[in-house]
Amino acid sequence: MRIFNFVAKNHFMKAYLHPIQYRHFFYGSLFMLFSLVIGILGYSYFGNLTPIDSLINASMILTGMGPVDRMTTFGGKLFASCYALYIGVAFLTSVGILLGPAIHVFFKKLNME
Repeated sequence: MRIFNFVAKNHFMKAYLHPIQYRHFFYGSLFMLFSLVIGILGYSYFGNLTPIDSLINASMILTGMGPVDRMTTFGGKLFASCYALYIGVAFLTSVGILLGPAIHVFFKKLNME
């Protein structure tokens, strides 16, 4: 708590530590967790993978590294394709949710609103 109070006293950082940023961080993290759960369930059901293998596949797709296990079933291949397209949009959306308030404050400081 001392570190937070030290940073909050800095005038420049006060705008970035507004409670609204924490709410955006929570919603962005919740959205990514929801996307990860969709990937785990989908890889388990359509790809016939174990839960831990589904977790690693969904995590690797989520971070942009690519799949680990090869999908052999038609449903698995179709799910992997749709999930990869969904995750691309979901990642960009969550980055917008996370960085939106900070960028807004930055532009407000420059009077570019």
